Amino acid sequence: MQDLIGEFINYLSVERGLAPNTLESYGRDLRQYSAYLRSKGNLVSLRDASRANIISYLLQMEKQGRSPATIARRLAALKSFYQFLVRERIVDRDPTANLESPKLDRRLPKVLTVREVETLLRQPKVTTANGLRDKAMLEVLYATGMRVSELVSLTLADVNLELGYVRCLGKGSKERIVPLGSIACNAVADYLARGRPKLVKDHGERSLFVNHHGRRMTRQGFWKILKKYAAQAGIKKSITPHTLRHSFATHLLENGADVRAVQEMLGHADISTTQVYSHINRKRLREQYRNSHPRA
Repeated sequence: MQDLIGEFINYLSVERGLAPNTLESYGRDLRQYSAYLRSKGNLVSLRDASRANIISYLLQMEKQGRSPATIARRLAALKSFYQFLVRERIVDRDPTANLESPKLDRRLPKVLTVREVETLLRQPKVTTANGLRDKAMLEVLYATGMRVSELVSLTLADVNLELGYVRCLGKGSKERIVPLGSIACNAVADYLARGRPKLVKDHGERSLFVNHHGRRMTRQGFWKILKKYAAQAGIKKSITPHTLRHSFATHLLENGADVRAVQEMLGHADISTTQVYSHINRKRLREQYRNSHPRA
């Protein structure tokens, strides 16, 4: 069982170029499914599992109170896995064929208001090296809408302050160029001039944002920094690095940006993923109408 999962993960990595986090998620989901089969006591293998085994697995997750999103994700992993096994002629049939994922309630992502973002971005004290770095990271994240994994992966060569753009690698190692506004450019320039030299221990380090050890900032490290400043700003909403990405997209669309341009900047493969932000915009318009119109 583990050999089959290993072959599949290797295929996803080499042939499809999926990100390490995605590979880890696929592997975890498939190992949990494999453990379920072993727990049934009839030693059904991944290769020999039937449609009935998979339906039983999905029903057990439902009984355990797993969310529809979790069940849908695990079923997607199984579908992709069995399609791979059929393509490699390891199995003759796909037991997941025609199995439908549970319907998901499309929850609108939480976003900050423009005022909340401005308050958050004012929190870092630019009198210290850490403050200059934190200011630059927050400004770049909101200016570009990139994912936190993309932010901490930036190198010195990825940022062109003269032309005002940043190059980042998204999911599947897809490269995209995103504009960098003047305020974010200035914040990065200040950090490079007065902050980064005090943090870097090894002059061969090429990471743009480094921690107090002088090595590449981690996602977890940035999350702690963000939470600290959100608390200082008095923001009561639950905030994650993705909240700034959602806010970036929503604020652009609210101010008339084209949805396809926003799609390109976010690195979404499917425009339907970007269009969720249009729903937020329409929801806000309805709220403003109800609050403002005398006959609402």
